[in-house]
Amino acid sequence: MLSMCERDQWSVEDLDWSVKPRELSREHEIAICQYFTDMAGIEKLAGALFAVQRDQTEDPTLRAIFRSFVIDEERHSVVALRLSRHYDVHHYRAYRESADLTRFSRHFVKAARSLPPDIANTYITAGELLLDIALLRSLDDFVDDAMSKQAMKLINRDESRHIAIDHHMVEHYASPAYTQWLATQPARSAADRARAAASLVGFMWHARPFFRDVFFKPMDLLDPSGVRLREAFKRIQILGLKEGVTDRPFSKFTMTLQRLADDNVVGPLFRPLVVRVLGVDERVLRTLYTEVEADRFRRMSFDQLADEALAQKSAN
Repeated sequence: MLSMCERDQWSVEDLDWSVKPRELSREHEIAICQYFTDMAGIEKLAGALFAVQRDQTEDPTLRAIFRSFVIDEERHSVVALRLSRHYDVHHYRAYRESADLTRFSRHFVKAARSLPPDIANTYITAGELLLDIALLRSLDDFVDDAMSKQAMKLINRDESRHIAIDHHMVEHYASPAYTQWLATQPARSAADRARAAASLVGFMWHARPFFRDVFFKPMDLLDPSGVRLREAFKRIQILGLKEGVTDRPFSKFTMTLQRLADDNVVGPLFRPLVVRVLGVDERVLRTLYTEVEADRFRRMSFDQLADEALAQKSAN
């Protein structure tokens, strides 16, 4: 993986920026420019989170891999911002990163540095799956021109490596070795625990407006059928079925909330609260896999789950 990370580096100037953008309606030009502007912020956030993982790991190979991921995400952010300007043909308005994205990013990076690393990895993996399976594919298909396709081809190649390592880290945090490592860590002071709890509450409070403005609203335009959005969340739910993942406290917490929201009896009562706490739309709080699928997923390795998730990028 490390040799692949080093071999597949590329430059923003490798793209042919002279390609003329296709004609877009006023509404669609504004939407696309804003989506690419926010995509730049999302990629910047991903880079900051990979930097946290780089600093937390003691494995020199993983540290080098995460270092390359930071470089990837910084490059993606530059490309996304430049794409926003590329499609800003008529200059209908000025484009700025969504305020909800800015607030969420600030709280999330702070939380990632103070919480157990498995919690941050849960959100990183979920975000990468949403970005890769749903948002990037749908945005590229919607724009549907040569400029977008050449950029997304290279970005998606990088993101495939990221998702493979995300799944590897989920497996690590679900392992007995990680549980044993946690048990050997010195007890945290009351002040440290209070700061960590405040960080968790802070980013979860800002998660709802962030997901609404940066993922769900764009996907309503880009993927009105909701097929790709449901597939991305299905992949997130699948990881929660794996042995070891179900034992992590934060996974137990989120899975319990999802089951409450999906329950036919108490769901209508708890669903608004769960939406606010987890930050996601109630349409993806339903169980999105069948029992037959659940049995198959439980038997698959994390590498196989990653491969299957990546295969969704080329699915219809």
